[in-house]
Amino acid sequence: MIITISRQFGSGGRTVGKEVADNLGLKCYDSEIIAKMAEESGFSKDYIEENAENTGTAAWIGSGSYHFDLNYMPSNSDRMWAAQCSVIRNIAKEGPCVIVGRCADYILHDEVPCLRVYIHADEAWRARRIVEVYGETPIDPMRRIREKDKRRASYYRIYTDQKFGDARNFDLSLNSGTFGIETCAEIVSTLYRKLNGQEE
Repeated sequence: MIITISRQFGSGGRTVGKEVADNLGLKCYDSEIIAKMAEESGFSKDYIEENAENTGTAAWIGSGSYHFDLNYMPSNSDRMWAAQCSVIRNIAKEGPCVIVGRCADYILHDEVPCLRVYIHADEAWRARRIVEVYGETPIDPMRRIREKDKRRASYYRIYTDQKFGDARNFDLSLNSGTFGIETCAEIVSTLYRKLNGQEE
């Protein structure tokens, strides 16, 4: 079973994913996916980091095909999406792991058994956290999270035709502002063990 961690910006979902992986002795894929996407797509890692959540035309998605020829993608954004799908499917074939973000919950939904987790928190809590973690910037932290949320939601909608954060698309939705990051990681780890018939 693969654990996918989708998250709002500033909610600590990335940290939850890493702690879950440590708890369970699994690999955690986050920035490593960008390196693999660079190898597959030919784009540089810097370019992918800067543009990975930009949206392309995505008109070809309606066909339901997940096997793409990168040479015939309508835009660079679509080519990155195709590379992302390929990389994530290949990672999943290697065995149980934790995958943070990258629409892995959607990409793998018909591929392998998944525990799909969504980490969220209220805006004020996330705004405080991004200042603590990433530092101050000239942009107001509340504006930063709203712009990031909007961009991430648009990307998810275009490439999955689903609403980002919709609880119906996940097995577990946790408020890190209420429970704390460590408790969220413990809940996910415990549930994963139970689903796999493992004793704690």
